[in-house]
Amino acid sequence: MLDWIITIVVGIGALLLGFFVASTILRKAIEKKSEKILKEAEEKAEVLKKEKILQAKEKFLQLKAEHEKNINSRNSALQKSENRLKQKESSVSQKLEEFQRKQREVDTIKENLNNQLEIVSKKQSDLDKAHKQQVEQLEAISGLSAVEAKEQLMESLKEEANAEAMVYIKDITEEAKMTASMEAKKVVIETLQRTAAEYAIENTVSVFHIDNDEIKGRIIGREGRNIRTLEALTGIEIIIDDSPEAIILSGFDPIRREIARLSLHKLVTDGRIHPARIEEVVAKTKKQIEQEIIETGKRTAIDLGIHNMHHELVRLIGKMKYRSSYGQNLLQHSIEVANLSASMAAELGLNVKMAKRAGLLHDIGKVAENEPESPHAIVGMKLAEKFKEKPEITNAIGAHHDEVDMESLIAPIVQVCDAISGARPGARREVAEAYIQRLNKLEELALSYPGVVKTFAVQAGRELRVIVGADKVSDSEADQISYDLSRKIQDEMTYPGQIKITVIRETRAIAYAK
Repeated sequence: MLDWIITIVVGIGALLLGFFVASTILRKAIEKKSEKILKEAEEKAEVLKKEKILQAKEKFLQLKAEHEKNINSRNSALQKSENRLKQKESSVSQKLEEFQRKQREVDTIKENLNNQLEIVSKKQSDLDKAHKQQVEQLEAISGLSAVEAKEQLMESLKEEANAEAMVYIKDITEEAKMTASMEAKKVVIETLQRTAAEYAIENTVSVFHIDNDEIKGRIIGREGRNIRTLEALTGIEIIIDDSPEAIILSGFDPIRREIARLSLHKLVTDGRIHPARIEEVVAKTKKQIEQEIIETGKRTAIDLGIHNMHHELVRLIGKMKYRSSYGQNLLQHSIEVANLSASMAAELGLNVKMAKRAGLLHDIGKVAENEPESPHAIVGMKLAEKFKEKPEITNAIGAHHDEVDMESLIAPIVQVCDAISGARPGARREVAEAYIQRLNKLEELALSYPGVVKTFAVQAGRELRVIVGADKVSDSEADQISYDLSRKIQDEMTYPGQIKITVIRETRAIAYAK
């Protein structure tokens, strides 16, 4: 038992001793490790401190260099400014010295001039004295004063000069008249010889030929519905009488007559003739005529060699084909005036293209859509100005009837050529023009009333058909329009016989079955 106790005590002691020894060794090892780590940390801190110091020094040197650079740059700029100022001062000084030198020269010259003027004045005084003495001697010899002698000499010279001048002026005037007359006749004759035109007197009726008279009944329709529809849509009176294989289309507007003729041709060819079909064909024909008007204008401009013209002016030129002036076709008249103007301008050495352009456009005001009360020359001039034509051309258009003053040589040429074209025998017929103006006036009067949609003068102006909007005009108002219009026509117009005013108010109910 004691042995076990001793063994245990000895073991415990050995353990304690081992633990103490181990802890001592471990503590020493830890102390060494800590010293080593601390030393390494101090070394790293020292290295880092040196690096930061070096970076700070580099940054300081960099900032210092930049600062010195900025200072040097400013110093350089200041130095340049100082140099420029010195140069300017030097230049000003030189100019001032030059000015002072020139001023001295000018003073010297003035002094010399004053001296010379004194000398001249003295000599002039001597000359005046000598001249006066000579005049006195001459007056004493001739018995006349200087004024009287001068007047006699001037009168003698005047009479001689007047006599010679009158003879010279008379010779020049006679020669100029003879030469001008011969040259003018030569220019006009050569121009007329180079330009030829045919005339076709425009009528107010067209004849539509048919294969047989049975078609007349189909055109009239049941209770006249077809013919009434066609007349209402075209504004043309369709006369179906005993004339064999012919239907007469009567109307003062050639465009409407052409629309009616082409529509009838299409309806007869197609065979389907009823109000709905008539409306469709007339609408298509109107579009076709409008396209043909544009093509005619383009073709006319190309044939005459006229380019860069506004499309609206081209359309108005095409519209001239369906308009007459005193019975003379307006397009043919304008083409002839254009060719005459070009030929005459070439003979006189003027701008041929400008003269031709002005000649073609001179009557453009006659086909304006909304014709105001102004003369057609003024309307045409305003249209040309609107579409950017040159001032010489617009002036020639406005001045060809002396509505405005002529401002270029093109204007009298266009005026003369217009007179030449219209003055040829058989070229114009005044009665037809007056008749067309009367029918136009009829339609314009009716269109001035509110609610009026369309107006058509038919039966050679003996009837005026007025179509009013059913949604704008009542039946009683339609009666009132008819009465008021008849009174207004009586007061403002002169016409043979009587005029029938028919106001048409139509209501349509349209639906589609799908």
